[in-house]
Amino acid sequence: SWFAFQVLLQAILPGRIAHGKVLKDSSRLTYKLNGLLSFVITLASAAILVYTGVLDFAVIYDNLGALISVVILFSLALSIFLYFYGKSTTPDSERSGNVIHDFFMGASLNPRIGSFDIKFFCEARPGLILWILINASFICLQYKLYGTVTTAMILVNAMQFWYILDYYLHEEAILTTMDIAYENFGYMLVFGDLAWVPFTYSLQAMFLVNNLHFLPWWGTVFIVFINVAGYYIFRSVNLQKHRFTSNPGLPVWGKKPEYIETKRGTKLLTSGFWGLSRHFNYVGDILMAIAWS
Repeated sequence: SWFAFQVLLQAILPGRIAHGKVLKDSSRLTYKLNGLLSFVITLASAAILVYTGVLDFAVIYDNLGALISVVILFSLALSIFLYFYGKSTTPDSERSGNVIHDFFMGASLNPRIGSFDIKFFCEARPGLILWILINASFICLQYKLYGTVTTAMILVNAMQFWYILDYYLHEEAILTTMDIAYENFGYMLVFGDLAWVPFTYSLQAMFLVNNLHFLPWWGTVFIVFINVAGYYIFRSVNLQKHRFTSNPGLPVWGKKPEYIETKRGTKLLTSGFWGLSRHFNYVGDILMAIAWS
């Protein structure tokens, strides 16, 4: 029902149309970007259900093991469907021919039912929004159990909420990522999107439910500083690559961009942040992960 609700929002809500990268056949797929609206409506719906007593906010915490099991089984079922759907709808050249490899790594690059892009949807919706709802369940439960919400719990919820909100504010940037542009959609990405993201990225908040400790003011300031620095690096580096991929002629740090051209004809940026290291965006990810932890 959670997955179906998110599918419904993706299908019926209005959104700006964006184009993906050029494919091998020189075509470009279109994507409807309505993630921010879906995010807001989902959070509002959850708040109404809790406020009216239809659901208890602790339902996620109380059923965490069952939810993880269901999501893993759902990921497996969806991956089986994608394997056979990919075999029937995509050319053999998109697959390795090895059943295990094609099941795990995916049997097609852009599995779609009509205009509904399954990979884009799974990357962008069910897991990311569920992560925030899981965190919200934990912060409410801490208050119910102890009559207080610690600064650490507030920081984790606020920083991770901003991370997801920022994603939806820059939703188009995902269209130039490796996941969307080059990797087939199989069990690896399905499990990562639907199970790994919401149930491991929320571990900090889960730990804090029953582990009360109180940060000094300087500790709070230091953690916020690390997170802001990490976010700045993460967003700046990824936007730099996205802009270069969308328009290679744009200057990078005021200069003509330098790049390496690969055997398949794509361009890898080696200017700006991307001239400092191969994956400088991970510096930002690591700093944010340290702050959350």
